[in-house]
Amino acid sequence: LLASKSSLSHRKETEILGSLALQCVDELSSCVVRPVVIDVCTGCGNLALAVLKHRPQVKIWGADLSEDAVALARENAAHLELDDQVSFFSGDLLSPYDSPDCHHSVDLIICNPPYILSSNLKTMAPEISEHEPEMAFNGGPFGIKILDRIIKESAQYLKPGGWLCLELGAGQGPFVEKRILKSSLYQSVDVACDDENVVRALRARRG
Repeated sequence: LLASKSSLSHRKETEILGSLALQCVDELSSCVVRPVVIDVCTGCGNLALAVLKHRPQVKIWGADLSEDAVALARENAAHLELDDQVSFFSGDLLSPYDSPDCHHSVDLIICNPPYILSSNLKTMAPEISEHEPEMAFNGGPFGIKILDRIIKESAQYLKPGGWLCLELGAGQGPFVEKRILKSSLYQSVDVACDDENVVRALRARRG
């Protein structure tokens, strides 16, 4: 994949989210011929393109607030010769799809949101803070500003039984899981851990 300062560089933790997304597609494929997938905060398009490469039966879109990131995602799609199978849009979270046709019609939403606390930005390694866009990792005062929004807003787009898959910061797992279940929008939550048994991704099933 091509990389630039317009989006985050790819990291090992995101592979956990990608694997969880593929698991969802496999489960959905038993009853859905062509699962509809949206990758929110798509950045350079790495998750959307990885899912499409491994599961070419999906119908997939990606969106990012940054127009520069969307341009890079489109370059990557062309680079992998997948540009005729995926569409990328610029907009705030799910806003590019805010139409009656998309409401309650999506099988899977994937999101690797900004989740770093604002107070921790000054202590980040310079190879990150000096070369990657702040909007891609600044999660607000508590690190959950975008996470809270995507949990609530995804419910309007997901089919009953559809999945929301999220990447999380280390230590956020139990807290976010409780918030999801408390919302009453989802009927179950499964977590995925890294090699140190720390929750780094989860999936929530729409009720």
